[in-house]
Amino acid sequence: GPIVDALIRKAYTAGYDRRLRHPAWTAEHLTLASLRKSPGDGGDRGKSTFREDEELPVAFRAKLSDYFRSGYDRGHMVPAADAKASQEAMDETFLLSNMAPQVGAGFNRHYWAYLEEWCRRLTSQFSDVYVFTIPLYLPKLEADGKWRVTHEVIGSPPNVGVPTHFAKVVLTTKPTSPSTPDVLEVSTGAFVLPNAVISDDTPLTSFIMPVEAVERAAGLTLFSDAIKNSTKHICQTASCEVLVRRFDDAQKKAISAPRA
Repeated sequence: GPIVDALIRKAYTAGYDRRLRHPAWTAEHLTLASLRKSPGDGGDRGKSTFREDEELPVAFRAKLSDYFRSGYDRGHMVPAADAKASQEAMDETFLLSNMAPQVGAGFNRHYWAYLEEWCRRLTSQFSDVYVFTIPLYLPKLEADGKWRVTHEVIGSPPNVGVPTHFAKVVLTTKPTSPSTPDVLEVSTGAFVLPNAVISDDTPLTSFIMPVEAVERAAGLTLFSDAIKNSTKHICQTASCEVLVRRFDDAQKKAISAPRA
């Protein structure tokens, strides 16, 4: 069957799907310390460029030309903002093996980015934050009463799959109290978002899905049954609200504003 390449990077680990030519999953461990820039060697997004992953066989790589005029963004599965520790770590997030086609305005540049930032903000509340990002191909009930999975494919020849949905699954830990640092409170949660324009005022809680449903759809086991059956939902221990930051719109207004 199709091979999944294990990719071990500075800031993340991923499984690459050779058939769909994007990650099957990515995994990160975020802490306050990991999100800081290292003195003198912090990652600068402006110095990074999108590039093919030369570790993968040429026949199974996503290529820059696959995304050219496709109508989709090269969507980071592991955000560049999660890899500021070094330039090498930042550069690795720009490999096409970390990308999947995403709707741009209204999703990758907006609601999905808000969710990524929400994951980073969890580090201010929890000692450790583990984030899993998973492209999904989910069935849809059609008019004839049958369920079908239908998705676009981009590239020339067309070989990069366009996921119908994306999942973010988180697991957080923190000591139950200062006096018991080795006894941890564990929280988990999963959110499944359509690869489509999402209104800024859509509650994050509307995308909650059981972790088991994501595992079943992805063919992965993320957590043991003991963890899934005994942990609190992340929305019970943290605020599940995204912050709307329309940086691009503000920049457009600033650029178009008449000079005094």
